[in-house]
Amino acid sequence: MKVVIFAGGLGSRLSEETGERPKPMVEIGGKPILWHIMKTYSYYGFHEFIVLTGYLSHVIKDYFINYYTRYSDITVDMRDHNVTLHAAREEPWRVTMLYTGEQTMTGSRLKKAEAYLKGETFLLTYGDGLSTVNIPDLIAFHRKCGKIATLTAVQPEGKFGALGLAEGDIVKSFQEKPKGDGAWINGGFMVCEPGIFDHIPAHSDSVVFETGPLRALSARGELAAYRYSGFWHAMDTLKDRRELEHMWKNHKAPWALWEKSGQEAS
Repeated sequence: MKVVIFAGGLGSRLSEETGERPKPMVEIGGKPILWHIMKTYSYYGFHEFIVLTGYLSHVIKDYFINYYTRYSDITVDMRDHNVTLHAAREEPWRVTMLYTGEQTMTGSRLKKAEAYLKGETFLLTYGDGLSTVNIPDLIAFHRKCGKIATLTAVQPEGKFGALGLAEGDIVKSFQEKPKGDGAWINGGFMVCEPGIFDHIPAHSDSVVFETGPLRALSARGELAAYRYSGFWHAMDTLKDRRELEHMWKNHKAPWALWEKSGQEAS
């Protein structure tokens, strides 16, 4: 199952960090948050990624093109024009980076990945959120519900758009940032069937994923919510970034499941 990651936005609320790099490339512990997200999925055995780029897309492309030289010991022989890699730290990843346009909205970005998904069920998330959600459990829940899409619903302090949830974990309404705290919000970490593309018009760059296809699926009873009360943290502001950095430096990063299992972090 492929993992699609939104990574093309401007990150305007984190402008202190995003002047020269896209938001998913802002670092936590010396590694982009995008790397942390990918390590989480990889921990559960999902190694194939489609990264939807836009703003400063070359920064993401350069990172993966130079990944092995960045994290490996190397010898550069300037006489023979040879580069030798020593003790390369490898990831079992296959990464496709799609340039989807700087001004393209999220729904339209996803539509551009349709041909790469070949009618398969796929995983989808945002390039700025970390969690300890159990991905296999999420997939099992999605299959049990039998809906076109399932999102992970979380309850942070109230600064995001809220979901109205009915009995049976079906999303009955989809709202943009209402007042008040404690509401369930879309935390990303979604599972989607290929039928979701029927709700995204082609040849348009203006479809917002949250107010277009998700709202349409909600109205049809085709959007399920996997309620998760464990760790979830978005990197929406500089304060968020500092909090995540503090967790990492103090070895209290709940999302670093690969380290807790004894896997070496590259």
